[in-house]
Amino acid sequence: FAVGTSSEWAPHFPIYESTDLFNWKQLGHIFPAKEPWMLSSFWAPELYWWKNKLYAYYTVRDTSGISCIGVATADGPRGKFTDHGILIRTGKEAIDPFVFDDGGQLYISWKAYGLDKRPIELLSSKLSADGRTLIGEPVSIKKDVAGKGLEGQSIIKHNDYYYLFYSAGSCCGVPCDYNVRVSRSRSVTGPYEDFDGNPVLHEGGEWMCTGHGTPVQRADGRWFYLYHAYNKESNVYTGREALITEISWNDNTGWPSFKQPGVAGARVKSEWKDDFDARNLSPQWSWDFRHSDIEAKTEGGLLVLAGKVRAGNESGTVLCLRPTTPVYEISTEIANANQALKGIVLYGDDNSHAGIGVKGDSLIIWSRNKNNFEIVKALQLTSAKSIRLKMVVTYGKLLRFFYATKDNKWTAIPVGANGIDGLDVSYTRQWDRAPRPGLIHQGKSSEPAKFEWCRISNN
Repeated sequence: FAVGTSSEWAPHFPIYESTDLFNWKQLGHIFPAKEPWMLSSFWAPELYWWKNKLYAYYTVRDTSGISCIGVATADGPRGKFTDHGILIRTGKEAIDPFVFDDGGQLYISWKAYGLDKRPIELLSSKLSADGRTLIGEPVSIKKDVAGKGLEGQSIIKHNDYYYLFYSAGSCCGVPCDYNVRVSRSRSVTGPYEDFDGNPVLHEGGEWMCTGHGTPVQRADGRWFYLYHAYNKESNVYTGREALITEISWNDNTGWPSFKQPGVAGARVKSEWKDDFDARNLSPQWSWDFRHSDIEAKTEGGLLVLAGKVRAGNESGTVLCLRPTTPVYEISTEIANANQALKGIVLYGDDNSHAGIGVKGDSLIIWSRNKNNFEIVKALQLTSAKSIRLKMVVTYGKLLRFFYATKDNKWTAIPVGANGIDGLDVSYTRQWDRAPRPGLIHQGKSSEPAKFEWCRISNN
């Protein structure tokens, strides 16, 4: 099982399952909604199985804006998690928890002081038997004396040494230079000696900014490292993607080595469709919890979407999907007509999106870049019911738009300028998360958007 960062999307911390470490299926989330003490920035979770309980250690900003480490527990990855609140708060930032069992004694390590006027440190502390309380004073196991960055650590024991893997450099956005390094010690609390051959995992082939992984040992004894990196071509438009590599061990020196990322295999074409005939929303859907309180439900084979927007949000409510390639298309069928805008969107943030939708008897293509809202094109429709909409995305940022009635073929709506076939929305990129395609409602809750189905095809 694995769990991932959700950043500013809800639900929080998606959970995945695999039988071979290479093919993964999403099961659900740790938190369907944030707890009252939580604010934003849901990052860097780790799962740990201990005494017949599944523990989730995670990073989140509390309502004061400070990044803290919390802990939640469940009976298993499909169970409901109970939050136990803040476990660690150090300085202006405590992030990247990792738990290690040293002969029955649990230790937790984390990154501290990343926003303080002092060097970053990796701290470590013993954990109580129930994994929910620190024991004694934390100890420093590594300091960023070189100022290169220090985070995303993990610890394993191999033969007589404890190996500390950690990431240095800039993790997110472009440009970035994330890489993985290793140190070792004969004690879990250090001191740790750096490897002369660092970094052990770095840019290679089609991938860049490799880092923050979790080691996992298979039943056959082989070690693997599950980490993230950007595709050099699509980078921030597909976001940080999960990669895996095997850890090899030098029989003479004992130091580990990693196979560097290379050329990605051909992306597998895939299609996913939601007919909205299930009782609950599929776990693939996500929404911007900071700017609206979403009201989404399946009813009579339809998705009914509305919401209450927060102050300053003029963009409405969105329900989005994570893109897996920079080339894809998303389509839907509108099931009702009213004065609310309803349609398809590529959404970076509440002030950074573009899309195509129906409002009244008008078909509208729009663009919002901060305070600049523009109706790119508008067409009059003879009937707004049973209108199908499609958005084709290339390079993760170039949009083309189509519409159709139930009985007609797709009709392209030309947009673009300066010889570009499509609407360039590179402004939707965010430093920490990929823009997501999805469905949008903008209007009164009493006039919801209704959708027959939604399909996304990744090319």
